[in-house]
Amino acid sequence: MAAPPAKSPTADKAEPKRSPLIGDLWGGLAASLVALPASIAFGVAVYSPLGQGAGVGALAGLLGAVALGTLAPLLGGTPRLISAPCAPAVAVLSAFALEAGTRPGSSAASVLVLMTLVGLLAASLQLGLGLARAGTIIKYIPFPVVTGYLSGVGVVILLKQLPSVLGLAKGTPLLAGLSSPSLWRWPSLVVAAITIVVMAVAPKVTKAVPAAILGLGSGVVAYAALSFALPELRTLESNPYVIGPLTSGGGSFFDAFRTRIESLGVLRLPDLASVLGPATTLAVVLSLDTLKTCVVVDAMTGSRHDSNRELFGQGIANATSAIIGGMPGAGTSGPTLVNIASGGETRRSGIIEGGAVLFAYVALAGVVAWAPIAALGGILVVVAYKMFDWGVFAWARRSSTALDFVVVLVVIGVAVGVDLISASAVGVLLSILLFIRNESRGAVIRRKLYGDKVFSKRRRLPNELEVLTRRGGETVVVELQGSLFFGTTDQLRTVLQQDLEERRTIILDLRRVDALDLTAAHILEQMQAQLARRDARLVFCNLPRALSGHTDVPAYLRELGLIHDGGPAEIFESVSDALAAVEDLVLSEEEDLVAASEREIGVFDLGMFAGRKKETMEDLLSCIVERTVGAGEHVFDKGDAGDEIFFIRSGTVRISLPIDGKQIHVASFGKGDFFGEIAFLDGGARSADAIAECPTKLFVVSRKEFDRVATAHPRLGQSVFSSLARALALRLRHADAEISTLEEA
Repeated sequence: MAAPPAKSPTADKAEPKRSPLIGDLWGGLAASLVALPASIAFGVAVYSPLGQGAGVGALAGLLGAVALGTLAPLLGGTPRLISAPCAPAVAVLSAFALEAGTRPGSSAASVLVLMTLVGLLAASLQLGLGLARAGTIIKYIPFPVVTGYLSGVGVVILLKQLPSVLGLAKGTPLLAGLSSPSLWRWPSLVVAAITIVVMAVAPKVTKAVPAAILGLGSGVVAYAALSFALPELRTLESNPYVIGPLTSGGGSFFDAFRTRIESLGVLRLPDLASVLGPATTLAVVLSLDTLKTCVVVDAMTGSRHDSNRELFGQGIANATSAIIGGMPGAGTSGPTLVNIASGGETRRSGIIEGGAVLFAYVALAGVVAWAPIAALGGILVVVAYKMFDWGVFAWARRSSTALDFVVVLVVIGVAVGVDLISASAVGVLLSILLFIRNESRGAVIRRKLYGDKVFSKRRRLPNELEVLTRRGGETVVVELQGSLFFGTTDQLRTVLQQDLEERRTIILDLRRVDALDLTAAHILEQMQAQLARRDARLVFCNLPRALSGHTDVPAYLRELGLIHDGGPAEIFESVSDALAAVEDLVLSEEEDLVAASEREIGVFDLGMFAGRKKETMEDLLSCIVERTVGAGEHVFDKGDAGDEIFFIRSGTVRISLPIDGKQIHVASFGKGDFFGEIAFLDGGARSADAIAECPTKLFVVSRKEFDRVATAHPRLGQSVFSSLARALALRLRHADAEISTLEEA
């Protein structure tokens, strides 16, 4: 019996695999440490300016974190994703709250109700996006717009947090506060500065504890140290430096909940109209923020999220958060990355994070009440700094991205100077204009080849080839590419103007065309009409499998009116087929060639057999067999054994390579030409299929029988092989010229 394999010396020391539940527990707890201070800071930033007290905002942030943290992972489509109140929600809601608070007759209570309605409507829109399976569409918003938008959100948050950082009294205009240092409160400045410095330095020192926790802790310590010198800092009630008691803004939590629900029923139509824009913006921003984080999770874990299910889950969670008075939010990158790094593996980690925040609200409400507002403002300043994409300034130094940089600047400017809704609209509009500009500048004509340089796969006899070369300038093959739309059709018409005036046939190769709109179809119709006036024609070939999203391309072109039954447009499967039709037309106009083509040829009409002695020809005829092949019948198949060479008396034979179930057209041979010469020369298996395109008559010469005749007539053998060599050399020279033309084009 063979000995058992020796154990690795490290086998007994291998660390046992950790249970997914343990990983989810650690991941959820670690993520809650990041989400908790940020959620409180976001809530305070939105609700504190309303005069309700920072405690109302802190509670809103906590409730939002609980609702999002538990429901979004339970119903969403992205394991490991942590959802919580986020910075974009702060920018949208704070701007709306300030605007709504300035309306005649408004009150803090009415603004709170309207904010609840904004959250509910935004959640409903997210639900609709998920049910409509629009999750994939949202991700196609141009990157410069997203970058400018998020950077603009960062600037808006920074500007709104400066009063908290400087300790400005409520109602002080920002510009007046910034220009008047006498209005600043130095305790707020000290606490905010320490918080910002610690948050910036913490990741370089340790990654075991989240920077937000260290920043908030340092701010609390700084505040406590200052309180020894400043007695007013030791009081919780009416203290402008701290959050204060967590309240719902209307008695008990349940009283506020009942009041909020009852108030929704008495809203008027103007109220509904006023929240539509902010709600739409909020829904799009939250969806973008979530899906962006989902992509990060996929990249880090190798998973694949369900964007539509995720939007559905986010919608339910945000609706619940709005109903209970919480902040809206999204799948956020900070807590999510901490969750993954700490071992979170399933959606349980998100639920655990929400439960941990709920525990903090129930058990630590008294501690949270002492959190310095300046410390929370400092946290948001760092968040705003990280939201701004500083890499966009490098775009300005590159000509290829300079205009994208302008888009970012404009979006940021509109976001700060007007509002986020206008910033979104302006950004998308600018991106559309840039796209049209870039597409219009791209060349839609990949190359042009004239008929004296490129030929069909139909092999022509030397006298026919001479005619086609001489008259080849009458035909041009134009290979198009990219999108044919209103921005590029003028370029197409301009470049082809001389050809439209001089060429007899213009062949448009559409294989690389992605899109074609009504304007392009109209221009092509005008080109058809211009050619028809002088008895010239426009030919289409290589229709793409899909065009402008349509899989039935001929039907789509008929819808555009470009082609129709009995119309002037001709469509061919390939460039070779189109050229073959043009070549046949040209050759049909040559009287000498037409006269020769109207009769069948005999053996003595074949060039390599002409001019032989009578007795030589009599022996030669004894080894020639006549064969008739019907249209579509195979003369031979790839792999067949045989040593015959075939001369075409009448008809046409197509040589094709069968590859993956398809027949690849190699060449076509007509009357007076020959094929099968490779097996005739080396006796090997056939290298392709030979198929009659129409009823065809052949002269068949076996190598074995020919060798018998050539033994008796050595000069015949020498002449035939010399003629074969010359014909093959001409074919190779012709092919080489075509290849060179294609490479140079």
